[in-house]
Amino acid sequence: MTVIRQEALNCTRCHLRSQCRQVVFDDGNPASPLMLIGEGPGEQEDIQGKPFVGRAGQLLDRILLAIGLDRQDVYITNVVKCRPPGNRTPTAEEAESCWPWLAGQLEVIQPELIVCLGLSATRQLTGATTIGQVRGKWMNSLGFRIMPTYHPAALLRNPSLKRASWEDFQKVRDELIKLNYPFRQEVKERMAKELHK
Repeated sequence: MTVIRQEALNCTRCHLRSQCRQVVFDDGNPASPLMLIGEGPGEQEDIQGKPFVGRAGQLLDRILLAIGLDRQDVYITNVVKCRPPGNRTPTAEEAESCWPWLAGQLEVIQPELIVCLGLSATRQLTGATTIGQVRGKWMNSLGFRIMPTYHPAALLRNPSLKRASWEDFQKVRDELIKLNYPFRQEVKERMAKELHK
């Protein structure tokens, strides 16, 4: 992963690198069975050098905690590694320029489960052109089990989507349970109480 990260840090494949502060490569645990893939860094991510640290990232952290995970329990990255101007959605060309880095991450990490956060990641990994029809459904693509769901930023803009997203993340938790994921003890106790209600 070190080689891929270094190559990405020196990337000049598209114009985004010249317009951002830094390459935002990843965060979390590369040994995790769960990979979360978002769209691209925002302003705070560009400043801090980590994905999902702004308002959307804070919401993602709360969602992860609700299913018994900490952000350090999962591996987090984005389709594009450099902030698009004005936090706009990355173009298809920008996503293709960054594909070697994401493909390298997938190859090295080999996650058992991938959650695509938003349409950009969903389109890049599955080819789907809408999120509403595929969200919450496990699918096989590129040799991985992938579930698309709404991007946390979409939940901030449209809170009515939160219930559907919560249902999706409960499915993620259920799959991790099937994989015998080693949840922390306090999480196991809370899940056991929920099952006996």
